[in-house]
Amino acid sequence: MNLQLESKRALVTGSSAGIGWAIACELASEGSHVTLNGRDPARLDAALERLRAQVPGAIVHGVAVDLASAEGCKTLLAAAGEQDILVNNLGIFEPKDFAQITDADWLRFFEVNVLSGVRMARHHLARMQERGWGRVVFISSESGICPPGDMVHYGMSKSAQLSVSRGLAETCAGTGVTVNSVLPGPTRTEGAVDFFTTLARNAGQTLEEAEEDFFKYARPTSLLQRFIEPGEVAAMVAYVCSPRAAATNGAALRVEGGVVRSLI
Repeated sequence: MNLQLESKRALVTGSSAGIGWAIACELASEGSHVTLNGRDPARLDAALERLRAQVPGAIVHGVAVDLASAEGCKTLLAAAGEQDILVNNLGIFEPKDFAQITDADWLRFFEVNVLSGVRMARHHLARMQERGWGRVVFISSESGICPPGDMVHYGMSKSAQLSVSRGLAETCAGTGVTVNSVLPGPTRTEGAVDFFTTLARNAGQTLEEAEEDFFKYARPTSLLQRFIEPGEVAAMVAYVCSPRAAATNGAALRVEGGVVRSLI
């Protein structure tokens, strides 16, 4: 399927690794001109090199800046310029007992996971509407509708993204601009692999045994019964960003392997 994304300008936040990098790679492979973002200049440069090797001839750029503050967001907006597609992928997570989550933790998760996307959208949405076309996508999580007890602050931020996404879509009626959210489930990112490697080592297990136990006990409702690959999430995002997805607006699209037992 031709997604008709040639020469579309796309910005993907938090894209030096994981789901963000896979999204940037997928959009680049469809011919979009993609701007990657990450905090660490060296990691970002490595991500750009890896993407260029994966997609020869891709037009990609990078802006190294931390979006955990309004100033960081302003820096990225100034450096990246106008965009046709905005993918708010940046996010942090951290297992933590509720009683140990401090006020500073709550504020940090809201600032990074929610406000970074709000700031990006506030800048780009009106400009997209003026041009009569645009795509904004928030990368939320199945935790946004099934908040985990060991990451309540994370679940809160992902639920907030769903609300922001739907609310912004309401402001885009009849404009040619869509705003949607995509909800990945447990995904085989670098961070997840590191986490489960440590978990397995502490439990005296292999990585494969730790993963098997995770889906047996922590995510028994998963229909996939394995980790989702970042590229599987990226495929959904690329479609939602395309002109072919014009009738999809204000949606929360699940790519969570059937973890959520719900019809809606």
